[in-house]
This record gives sequence, structure tokens and C-alpha cells, in this order.
Amino acid sequence: MAKPKAPRRTLESYTVKSISKTIKPGDCVLMRPSEPSKPSYVAKIERIESDARGANVKVHVRWYYRPEESIGGRRQFHGSKEVFLSDHHDIQSADTIEGKCTVHSFKSYTKLDAVGNDDFFCRFEYNSSSGAFNPDRVAVYCKCEMPYNPDDLMVQCEGCSD
Repeated sequence: MAKPKAPRRTLESYTVKSISKTIKPGDCVLMRPSEPSKPSYVAKIERIESDARGANVKVHVRWYYRPEESIGGRRQFHGSKEVFLSDHHDIQSADTIEGKCTVHSFKSYTKLDAVGNDDFFCRFEYNSSSGAFNPDRVAVYCKCEMPYNPDDLMVQCEGCSD
């Protein structure tokens, strides 16, 4: 007969000792990838729980995907720090958290004075099974008819403001 599962308790916050930072639901974090050559995964914490003794801490996360991880891959207009909020949920050990990060809205990201290593932006939600994006369209600019890439310099015409 299987041993009954020990009850889990929900935590309001948790201090990750390896990085000396406190995390809470709603925070975005960098998580250790399975292959050391890959960049850290980006996730949003939805819930934190531990066993009855306060040990074996697990985080319920919602993953952000990078453009190259999506169906269709990276496109010319994707920024280098762009991520997509996916419908992919998971439970991971809190020990795999490497640091905290900030995922900005596209608008607030473009207004940052300086972009740090832990700054990302999101303008799409991504359905990981169908490959669909929401919104499925974004405004296009310029003569190139491409969505705005915050990594590329754009010059505005003084005559028509395009």
C-alpha cells in the first residue's frame, strides 16, 4: 500500500538561500536550465509550498518562452530580451531558482533608461500546444512594415511622423 502524501502548506514568501533573495507569488525568476550551455529559464511564480516541516520547498510556475522556443522561432522583430507568457504551468524545486528578474510590459520596457541583465519584456501570450499568440497581430511601423524591435534604431520622419 502506498504511503499517504504528507500535507503541503502554502507559503506567503520564501528566502532562497543560494541567492539571498526573498521570493513571493507574482515575482518573476530565473531558473537553472537542464543544460548548462542554455540561458536561464524565465518563470512567474504562482504559488510556493513546503512540507509540514517547512522543508522541500516547491514553486508553482508559469513559464515564459523565448522566441526560439516557440513554434515559428525567432523573427526579425523580436527583441533580444523578449519573452512570451505561456500557458505552460509546472512545479519545480525552489533550489533551481538562480535569481529574480523583471518582465516589463512592452511599453514600460521601451521607456527604461538602462536595460539590465535581469530585465525582459513581454508583448504576447503564447499557447504552447497550438503555437498561437495573443494578440495575434501587432502594430507595424516604418517603410519595412515590421513590428517595432526595441533593439533596432528607428528614425522618425519630421514631415509625416512615420
